[in-house]
Amino acid sequence: MLMAGGTGGHVFPALAVAEHLRASGVPLTWLGTGRGLEATLVPRAGYPFTAVSARSLRRTGLLKQLAAPLWLVLALIECLWLLRRQKPGAVLGMGGYASGPGGLAAWLMRIPLLIHEQNAVPGVTNRLLAAFATRVMESFPDSFPARRSALCTGNPVRAEVAALASALARGPGPGGALRLLVVGGSQGAAALNRVVPEAIARMPGRAIEVWHQVGRLDGGETGKRYAALGIEARVEPFIEDVAAAYAWAGLCLCRAGASTVFELCAAGAPAILVPYPYAVDDHQGANARYLAERGAAILLLQGDLDETALAALLGALRDDPARLAGMAAEARRLARPEATARVAAECLEVLHARA
Repeated sequence: MLMAGGTGGHVFPALAVAEHLRASGVPLTWLGTGRGLEATLVPRAGYPFTAVSARSLRRTGLLKQLAAPLWLVLALIECLWLLRRQKPGAVLGMGGYASGPGGLAAWLMRIPLLIHEQNAVPGVTNRLLAAFATRVMESFPDSFPARRSALCTGNPVRAEVAALASALARGPGPGGALRLLVVGGSQGAAALNRVVPEAIARMPGRAIEVWHQVGRLDGGETGKRYAALGIEARVEPFIEDVAAAYAWAGLCLCRAGASTVFELCAAGAPAILVPYPYAVDDHQGANARYLAERGAAILLLQGDLDETALAALLGALRDDPARLAGMAAEARRLARPEATARVAAECLEVLHARA
């Protein structure tokens, strides 16, 4: 049984592992919630999917805080019932609200539990589950310093992204134009949607092409902003073929979720990373610093994100292809193309040991 849900940062790595396990002949079921991306993407991929009543324990408002333990108990009961009915040989948790009660239920029923942490700073659920999990895997080195047995696998990425050639081989657009891919995560980023069009309008000489994922809640506002400024841009709520987008891009401007960070490395794509400032435990900031400290990306805090500064930075990078090439090379060096296979191999080893 695989547990993952919420945003693309949990769902896409889990789908990559699921595909590998399915190719190895392992029957697989998926546990999530009815509100995240998994509710749509997992059935579409052909996996049996069950939603439970899991909620975030970090809730605002007195009534929601009081109700949180009740939701946890309800979700735990649901997970215990599902595990008793389905009898999985092992359970893999890859984040999302269902992983907490699902992982606890697996431990209570003495079913081997594996967890995988995508971010440089583990979430509270994985910090708790790591205490009794059979196997602990991490994407970044030393995410679990207190648990020396954690295996650093890297973060699984979609096969079509892992197969991409590095940005070093792509070259600029027509007339030397910089091809800029803007991605605010699977849900978009209002700050990027607001600032990027204005920044591009201020670039001297412009010479830039734009492909911008604005999120499903944007309502067309960003596209109107580009049009009002006289900028031709490809604007989409959600980019379905992310591999094609990375293959097109010469520079990416992104949030710093773990999936995005490892996809950038797999694609060998130079990036400006703007971490979401309200992420729990500032895990996006830690993810971004890992790349920036190694020369694979530029870290730009949201508090420093304004039209003038971004215009200057984009112009400088456009005019310095050697710097972009160096960032691309460092990103590719940090890639972990074996991550999916390693996570799947750990699952297979646990399953075979129990057989």
